[in-house]
Amino acid sequence: MKLSGYNKKVIELEIIEDIYKTETYEYLCKVVEDLIKKEEIAPVKSSGGNGKKPTLYKKYRILGKNEDNSEYLDEINYKLSPKLKVEYYKGHLDKYKEHREYILKLNDFIINKQHLLKKAISMNERSFQIWGREKFLQKEGGKTIIKNLGLDLEYLNYYDTSEPLAYYSKSKERAQKILIIENKDTYYTMQRHLIAGGQTILGEDIGTIIYGGGKGIYKAIKDFKISVEDYVSDSRNMLLYFGDIDYEGILIYEEVCQLLGEAYNIKPFVAGYKKMLDKAKEQDMSLPDTKEGQNRNISELFLSEFHKDYRAQIEKILQDGLYIPQEIVNITDL
Repeated sequence: MKLSGYNKKVIELEIIEDIYKTETYEYLCKVVEDLIKKEEIAPVKSSGGNGKKPTLYKKYRILGKNEDNSEYLDEINYKLSPKLKVEYYKGHLDKYKEHREYILKLNDFIINKQHLLKKAISMNERSFQIWGREKFLQKEGGKTIIKNLGLDLEYLNYYDTSEPLAYYSKSKERAQKILIIENKDTYYTMQRHLIAGGQTILGEDIGTIIYGGGKGIYKAIKDFKISVEDYVSDSRNMLLYFGDIDYEGILIYEEVCQLLGEAYNIKPFVAGYKKMLDKAKEQDMSLPDTKEGQNRNISELFLSEFHKDYRAQIEKILQDGLYIPQEIVNITDL
């Protein structure tokens, strides 16, 4: 049996292998390549690759010679909403057939449920609302289809969601000091310290601590005012940032300043950094090499907050390609 005797529109790679009795993977690749060149099949790219080299797709669409596409062209021309630009799919009918199920669901939503776009909801909520698949926009090719149809993503009126900020407060007073902590272990150490009755952290009266999570804080910081309670987001609060002494940790501080600097007074947690430097010096520690590939393009924003002795120590650590992890500070130091 050849493909002409196969009565389905989509064929799996294993069935091609069985039909053509391919004894080696190399021969299977040649068969598939020849069938594509002869325009007998076209890959269904959304089916994914088979993980081998050269890669073959798991499924292929069978293309009939002189195939009558009038039904699809009529559908594109007369059944799709005028809000959808159809030029791309008219010129790529194979793609239209591949994406048709999702295009028609979007079309139905626009025609019958467009009023639901008046209120913004999350990306995954909108994705499920339209396609019944919550990850379709984020991970399953939905954005490509939207682009092919000439729609701006803003039209779908959704918002991105960030991971909720983890924070602990010993005080709900306004105009307090809030400490953003880069690493998880240090956050939990300081949380335990405060829960156990600690009144200060390295001499500073800290009302709230926030777990930053490295670069993961960028997205959460953009939603800062809706991610925390009002007393935490009060603009009278001072924000202190505490991270590793390396280029990446300094750049994270600079980015936090850029994102929140207009609304808040933000400074490095100088007491924490001094403790890191003093401890490394007193114990004559052999510092680890800095992680490879770090962006070294820091400004004066961080370094200018330190007196010359400590600044010189930080600069030497950076120049020597070393770093001090935040975890050098533990609960016995607080």
